[in-house]
Parts: sequence; structure tokens; C-alpha cells
Amino acid sequence: MGQSASFGEGARRLSALAARLLGWRPDAFWAATPAELAAILAPDAAPGAAPLTREEMNRLMERDHG
Repeated sequence: MGQSASFGEGARRLSALAARLLGWRPDAFWAATPAELAAILAPDAAPGAAPLTREEMNRLMERDHG
């Protein structure tokens, strides 16, 4: 499998995961940076940081896309 095929497959799986776990539509997934996605899916990766609540995420998305 070529590198672009593996990227596409990985992106499809992550998009589906974001939709199921976070309630994100595809536009929210594609607008998020890899760091944002990692922070919300693996909050322990950022020492001392608490995971975002759904309300906080909605406020951030409104602020940035409002």
C-alpha cells in the first residue's frame, strides 16, 4: 500500500472516530489540527492538562468558526 493510500485510510478512520466519540461532523474534523485532535483524544499526553468538556469544545469551535 502506498503512502498516500495509508494516509487516506488513516484519515477516514480518524474522521469516523471523531464523529462517534466527539460528535464532530467532517468539517470540524478537517478544520482541527493534529495537535487539537491528539489533545482531545489523548488528554494524558499533555501533562497537567484536563480533557476538554464537550461544552468547552463547542465554545472553541464557535469562536474559531463563528
